[in-house]
Amino acid sequence: MKQRVYLETSILSYYTARPSRDLVIAARQEITHEMWPALQTNFDRYISALVIQEASRGDKEAATKRLRALAGIPVLEITEQARKLADSLIAFGAIPKAAEEDALHIAIASRNGMEFLLTWNFSHINNAFKKLKIIQAIEDHGLAPPEICSPEEFIGD
Repeated sequence: MKQRVYLETSILSYYTARPSRDLVIAARQEITHEMWPALQTNFDRYISALVIQEASRGDKEAATKRLRALAGIPVLEITEQARKLADSLIAFGAIPKAAEEDALHIAIASRNGMEFLLTWNFSHINNAFKKLKIIQAIEDHGLAPPEICSPEEFIGD
């Protein structure tokens, strides 16, 4: 059985965006492109209805490109249990109230038993200062937290 990976919206944004002139962003785009085929072959990829909502925002042409990249990836629903877990992540201080959608990504991945949550969001999701609280809040709900990592951390053998 393949491991299950939740793709947070930033992964799609880096994968489909025009090449950046910013060296850090350009490097992240390249890593995302290099990793994409292995993701398709070696893992069960998942997104959520929230990823679709976020990917649909902004420039129409860019949104269309993001949505095309999502074709064929199973979509996880936003359940009441996921919303409650997201609220707990915020109440616990793991995620700020202003980043409610980030809490919901973590909650959806956790409630659906994802082994990994893949993201380029270092502000609220893949943040060394927040991870312990995120893990504690998820475990308080009797769930196993996904391994939260960037594509750079995810590249394996």
